[in-house]
Amino acid sequence: MNVALVRTEAKTDTALSDAFAVARDRLPGAGKVAEARQQAFEAYQRAGLPHRRIEDWKYTDLRVLMREVLPLAAAPDAAALTRAGAALKLHAIEGARRLVLVDGVFAPKLSETGNPEKGLRIRALREVLEAEDTAFAPQLFATGSADPMLALNSAMMTDGVVIEVADGAALSQPLHIVHVASGAQPAAMFTRSLVKIGNSASATLVESYIAAEGAKTYQVHDSLVLAVGDGARLDHVRLIEDGREAFNISSSVVTLGAKSHFNTFGMTSGSHVSRYQAVIAFAGAASRVETNGVNLLNGRQHADTTLFLDHAVPNCASREIFRAVVDDRAHSVFQGRIIVRPQAQKTDAKMMTRALLLSDEAEADNKPELEIFADDVTCGHGATTGALDDSLLFYLRARGLSEKEAQALLIQAFVGEAIESIANDDLRELAISAAQRWLAARG
Repeated sequence: MNVALVRTEAKTDTALSDAFAVARDRLPGAGKVAEARQQAFEAYQRAGLPHRRIEDWKYTDLRVLMREVLPLAAAPDAAALTRAGAALKLHAIEGARRLVLVDGVFAPKLSETGNPEKGLRIRALREVLEAEDTAFAPQLFATGSADPMLALNSAMMTDGVVIEVADGAALSQPLHIVHVASGAQPAAMFTRSLVKIGNSASATLVESYIAAEGAKTYQVHDSLVLAVGDGARLDHVRLIEDGREAFNISSSVVTLGAKSHFNTFGMTSGSHVSRYQAVIAFAGAASRVETNGVNLLNGRQHADTTLFLDHAVPNCASREIFRAVVDDRAHSVFQGRIIVRPQAQKTDAKMMTRALLLSDEAEADNKPELEIFADDVTCGHGATTGALDDSLLFYLRARGLSEKEAQALLIQAFVGEAIESIANDDLRELAISAAQRWLAARG
């Protein structure tokens, strides 16, 4: 290790310790909540920022990529809320119930919390933490302190939403959590949301990460804790369209009950540096997961998607499809790990990742992994990386399309398989629109 890197490590770790010390008194919750925060931060300190010598972080070395620690964002003022409101218009979903976090703080004036559907309860995380509601403590704080960024998020979380869907409830309205950076000043936001889907219930959840006009440098540290009950279904879509100077580290911790169904799709087209990591635990037999994703990157963007599916019970199925389109000097990372434990007989797990490189300097690291400890399973994985087919480009250009138009058509077809996994028609169109915005900005 060189001297410059050592200095960066010490500076960043010290800055995070200082940030926690300064912010501690304004973080919601006292008593056991404050104790849990302190324990979480101590867990983070023992590990420090993840670096390339940690296998799960070998492609996303935060000691190199995160060279600055920004102060905790202040509560948004009227001007910030106005800028956030303007940004929301482009990302509105017709018929969805919008829940907005501005600079990491729940914004009731921009959210739609009135007249909830039967069986739906929504609260701000700050409200739950300040009430010291012990019923939620296990889910909120026991999310894997072994991961340093989750531990840091546990220590610093400021706000978020807590969503409960009662047993048997079938929500017709998608729930749309929107994270907006107002751009008031360079700042860091630490949010956490908890979603509990009751037995035999069903819901659709959308997460969007966006920036108001003029927002540049900011850091997002978000986590989502999901519990899907027996026989329940959750459709989940997440779109990262942060500003191009943003830094976004997001995590999901998902627990699935018996005979449940979890369909999730993620697209990253924004942020300068981003990582999405998800741990999906099969806790009940005969459950099913479809997890699909797309990275659309250019410039010097770095986007890392790391998924861990833990098959711990029998008769479960999982499907993973991931696509990356990488231009200029951007870097896409996909790490997919499936573990099949000895008791997880009759597991059916498949994973496929493909990357499309549009320039000689574009980079894609695909790392699918299978760890199988059961003998009666059907499992497989694959990975490919390549360029656009010259013969197809020639065919399209011969029919009057420009080079960029021909490329755009082929790129849309390449990512289409992953996008088509979205069950809701309106949400599928939302993802297609996000992809089209990226293609239009590419020129």
